[in-house]
Amino acid sequence: MSTTEFIRTATTFRAAVVRTPGGPDTVEIIDVPLAEPGAGEARIRIAAASVNPVDLATAAGWFHQQGLITQPEHTGTGWDFAGTLAAAGPGVGLPVGTRVAGLVTGLDRDFGTHAGSVIVLAQDLAVVPDDLDLVEAATVPLNGLTAAQIVDLLGDAPAGGRLLVTGAAGAVGGYVTSLAQDRGWRVTGLARTSDEEFVRGLGADFTTVAEPGWDAVADCATLQEQGLALVRDGGRFVGVRPGGEPAAERGISVASVSVQADGVRLAELLARTATGELPARVQAVVPLDRVTEAYRATAESGVRGRYVLEP
Repeated sequence: MSTTEFIRTATTFRAAVVRTPGGPDTVEIIDVPLAEPGAGEARIRIAAASVNPVDLATAAGWFHQQGLITQPEHTGTGWDFAGTLAAAGPGVGLPVGTRVAGLVTGLDRDFGTHAGSVIVLAQDLAVVPDDLDLVEAATVPLNGLTAAQIVDLLGDAPAGGRLLVTGAAGAVGGYVTSLAQDRGWRVTGLARTSDEEFVRGLGADFTTVAEPGWDAVADCATLQEQGLALVRDGGRFVGVRPGGEPAAERGISVASVSVQADGVRLAELLARTATGELPARVQAVVPLDRVTEAYRATAESGVRGRYVLEP
């Protein structure tokens, strides 16, 4: 390694950003100055970061069009990550070198986790179990926490309560299908015929066609009004589009999840993934240099695992 290459490596990192959105091909890699963490913050050397549908929407400009992203120069992509703690600010109790995973929330930010480094609040981090690979760990934070918070919104099941999970074989739906059973729900997963073995393997019933009358629907497939129509009068509906929920009707409780970072809950999810109780969903590992390929592949119909970027 030359002196110039060493200085570049030591003082900068690479990050995927969108300047003028227009789809996967508008994502580019830039060099970013390395910053030091402040009080209560940690800088993480990212080892793996998953690609999620929200990243595709960012690259396509959907959030820009809604006025939710107003960054003047570029917008960073990527929400969840796994890696090692590289530097810690005052008040951080984790030592350098600790393997961690976490979630960066919010849309209007200049950098995300599709990068070589990220600075986050230490309280939002979770230590990755020794027997869980960092690539697998990187697929847990966004989808696992979203699902856990959906289940929180559903609450405990009424006696014999029947829950329909739409998109039950997807990344979020698979977690909801598993986690809702902890709250007493009798879960049925709505998915494609080819997904039956996976859904039943989570301990749920399975269907490809759903009739109305469910006590609750977790609408991970964003069926929206169609999903609401499946809920019985006075039942519960939880969606995944905050601010875009279908209008409440027939006494149905309607809510949508807006995922929040939660280090304590994430630690629980990682532990259950490490034991195999929750599935690790890795489709493929792709170098950050090929980020546009990973985005295009994520957009294909029927993808069940996550494409994971390595810086």
